[in-house]
Amino acid sequence: MPELLDERVGFVRRIGLFQATAINMSQMCGIGPFVTIPLMVAAFGGPQAVTGFLAGAVLALADGLIWAELGASLPGAGGSYVYLRQAFQYRTGKLMPFLFVWTAMLFIPLGMSTGVIGFVQYLGYLWPDMTSGQGDLVGIGVTVGIVVLLWRRVENIAKLTVVLWTVMITSVLLVIVAAFTHFSPERAFTYPAHAFELTSSHFWTGFAAGLTIGIYDYLGYNTIAYMGAEIRQPGRTIPRAILFAILGIMTIYLLLQIGTLGIVNWQEMLDPHSTASSSVASAVLERAWGKGAAGTVTVLILITAVASVFTGLLGGSRVPYDAARERVFFRPYGTLHPRHRFPVLGLLTMGTVMAAGFLLGRHTDLATIIQLLTTVMVIVQALAQVAAVTVLRRRQPGLHRPYRMWLYPLPSVVALIGWLVIYGYADRNAPGRHPIEWSLAWVGAGVVAFLVWARYEKEWPFGPKRITEEYLHGSDPDTGGRAGGEGWEKGAGGTAVGATDPG
Repeated sequence: MPELLDERVGFVRRIGLFQATAINMSQMCGIGPFVTIPLMVAAFGGPQAVTGFLAGAVLALADGLIWAELGASLPGAGGSYVYLRQAFQYRTGKLMPFLFVWTAMLFIPLGMSTGVIGFVQYLGYLWPDMTSGQGDLVGIGVTVGIVVLLWRRVENIAKLTVVLWTVMITSVLLVIVAAFTHFSPERAFTYPAHAFELTSSHFWTGFAAGLTIGIYDYLGYNTIAYMGAEIRQPGRTIPRAILFAILGIMTIYLLLQIGTLGIVNWQEMLDPHSTASSSVASAVLERAWGKGAAGTVTVLILITAVASVFTGLLGGSRVPYDAARERVFFRPYGTLHPRHRFPVLGLLTMGTVMAAGFLLGRHTDLATIIQLLTTVMVIVQALAQVAAVTVLRRRQPGLHRPYRMWLYPLPSVVALIGWLVIYGYADRNAPGRHPIEWSLAWVGAGVVAFLVWARYEKEWPFGPKRITEEYLHGSDPDTGGRAGGEGWEKGAGGTAVGATDPG
């Protein structure tokens, strides 16, 4: 298939379905479950912690269907930036996309920093005498190395991602197989008293904490949407890559969680001095196959951690690019490398923030960092995108939608409830850290920054609203033909439906 140039942003569409799914899955899995299984057990207070991964899967599937519709119909560089710009430009100008980029430049690289924290944490199994200072230096070195690896053409990165994805799948499967060769159903399924007491506020506080950790582990199913301008046949590839990745990772996580609980006593995971707390996968391998096998698989887990951060930074660095080209963010971020065609300043900035986040997280609490990051993401990105699907169906009924959300609006309602639960319980699950207040303060600062920027650029509310509907009237990136404005579109099953139908 010939390569297509996206005329809106200058990227070339080179990434296919397998590579896109590999990018998503590498970012979703990575080091996440290997460091959060003990956190999940602590949140629920027992092996019923598997409930958190199930709840996270439901929220990921519901939210994934939102990303699938938006990504297929608006396949541009920057993901959420494009969706929020198109949906909310009619009433608030460029406020919402500006706020998204403002927060994304923080929460995306800080989320990646947790992967580097996990890398150093597992390295401690192989290097038990590693000092805190040495761990800090290793993490900074890993961050610099990942930026260097990303300094190249995207098709070369896609090939490397498939290799890293293979290592990730291998490491996870080895841990699962090791766990189930010595699996104890009694250990995995013996719950403490009142484990599922639904009338207890303690249960729901733990559930909210578990849901937050669960969705943190699933995050990454949207990575390929940030690279929408580089995807071949995005109307077909983006929805499939999102759904395949979520279903694949959901299966892996459940097997990993249940298998781990069947070989390691959950009480050990609560002991901060235990290997089961800091390197639970290594503990599983050591008990099943011995220390040599544990060391080998720990090396694979370290590679998996690098793969996760690598793909996350790859997609995240594209976020400010389209915004800068549309003059919704600082203009220097709208420049591509003249030879390799990647956003230089976005990559360097996020790499720097990731390094700072690693150092911050190393000397604070990982669970609290997850709460803070998730809360900032929810208030601007997640909740706004739930609304964006409905807004766009009404504002741009003629938009070409190769995929339409199944059972609309039920997934939007499920996602809305899930995100509100995470946000509403954030302060209870991070006592003394005030994630809700910090998220509101950060968004408030973003509003002030927007007003200063808008006055300088003479944009709304200090100038006219500039309505752009280029995806409504542009060409179809799947075929090169006309995409919108014809009064008809394809439904999810391939049948023609009236474009004026609001859903």
